[in-house]
Amino acid sequence: MIKRVLIVDDEKDIRRVIQVSLEKFAGWKAFLAESGEEGLLKAKTEQPLDAILLDVSMPDMDGFQVYDRLRSDVTTQSIPVILLTAKVLPSDRQRFAKMRVAGVITKPFDPMTVWNQVNAILGW
Repeated sequence: MIKRVLIVDDEKDIRRVIQVSLEKFAGWKAFLAESGEEGLLKAKTEQPLDAILLDVSMPDMDGFQVYDRLRSDVTTQSIPVILLTAKVLPSDRQRFAKMRVAGVITKPFDPMTVWNQVNAILGW
């Protein structure tokens, strides 16, 4: 079965690189959203989703706010979320652990292997 993954990131180049990695190397289907609001909408309309890759630092609505809304909605609360972030301070890691996200991928990442990181985090 082909995995379906939503990529939510305000940076077009990041979205595109991850999309290519997931689709070309893993054979999965990637959906793209450039904002938190668009990500929330696509998380509901592109069901079923197997995972969401969510950027932490976005304008208007950051990844933490998006995550909270995903978890408070019955249609999206069970979708595994992997955070994409350049923040790797110990305090940030503690916050991520308390959120119970599936995992964290730090930027910059290797475009050739990011699909494998997703695969390993989610045990696919």
